[in-house]
Amino acid sequence: MSLARTVEWQSRELDRDELSLPTKNSLGSTLTVFLLPPHAQGELTSWLNGTPKPAVAPLEEVVADLQDEELADPYADIQTAALERIKDLVSAIGPRDMEQLVAGILRAMGYKTQVSPVGADRGKDIIASPDGFGFENPRIVVEVKHRGGQMGSPQIRSFLGGRHKDDRGLYVSTGGFTKDALYEAERATVPLTLWNLDTLVRTLVEHYEATDSETKRLVPLKRMYWPA
Repeated sequence: MSLARTVEWQSRELDRDELSLPTKNSLGSTLTVFLLPPHAQGELTSWLNGTPKPAVAPLEEVVADLQDEELADPYADIQTAALERIKDLVSAIGPRDMEQLVAGILRAMGYKTQVSPVGADRGKDIIASPDGFGFENPRIVVEVKHRGGQMGSPQIRSFLGGRHKDDRGLYVSTGGFTKDALYEAERATVPLTLWNLDTLVRTLVEHYEATDSETKRLVPLKRMYWPA
């Protein structure tokens, strides 16, 4: 037996960054159908009516809203909300600090890094390798783009054009990648990994305990314990 209800769809595209932090966290539910808290409903309705009014809700209220819902896994939604807050924190740091953050993550993964000085780097913001000099393989060449727009296939081709056949490439774009860029990376002759903001944050969280104090200063986080 199936149940159905007639609804009226009202569609409008809205940039995620235009929403307030409490509303973005509320929209992070892993459920197909979920209840929005009042502050999020009010903000979305105001956008739909052409009179945007940011919602204001303290963290305690956001967590309470998540706990009040009938969730199959409350921890999953709180974890999603936490990741969204970390993405906002990472997005707010400057381009130079973003290079340092990526280098810090690579060090936590067991590599030694060299960060290029300010100026023309010829597509090599960071060099990561086991010895720190780039003599031992794997030698990972990293390009970091911290901006709003997506990177396209021309940027990927330009990055690959300066690589040695034994290099490994890592291209970090917090603005994401176009479909053509993804295709360009797949058919590259040099092994290439692409990190968007989601991948960057999840990798940071996975290796956070192993990061050094400088990396933790850039993105300060604390562990939250939850009953198993």
